[in-house]
Amino acid sequence: QVQPVESGGGSVQAGGSLRLSCAASGVIFSLNYMGWYRQAPGKQRELVASITSGGSTNYADSVKGRFTISRDNAKNTVYLQMNSLKPEDTAVYYCLIRSPYGVNYWGKGTLLTVSS
Repeated sequence: QVQPVESGGGSVQAGGSLRLSCAASGVIFSLNYMGWYRQAPGKQRELVASITSGGSTNYADSVKGRFTISRDNAKNTVYLQMNSLKPEDTAVYYCLIRSPYGVNYWGKGTLLTVSS
C-alpha cells in the first residue's frame, strides 16, 4: 500500500520560510507525478505546485516566485520550499503521488499556519 507521509508543517510568522517534505514507499518514485495541494478552511482543495517524472514544474499563480517544488528520487521524497509566507498561505497541505497508470495516492496532510 502506497502511503505518502507529509512532514514539516507548523506555525510561522508572515515573511518566514518553511520546507515541507513528502516521503513514500511502495512505488517506483521516479516514474510518478508529484503534487502539493492545499485546503484552507471553507475552501476547496487547490493545486499549489507539481513536478512530473521528467522534472517539469507547475505552480499556482499565488505562489509563483515564492515556492519551489523539488524531488529527490534516491530518497523517495518531494519537497516544497516556501518563502515569503503570507497569512493567506495558511492551510492543510497535502501531498499527491500519481502513478503512471493514473492512480492517485494522497497523504493525510500537514497544517501550516502563517500569522501576521
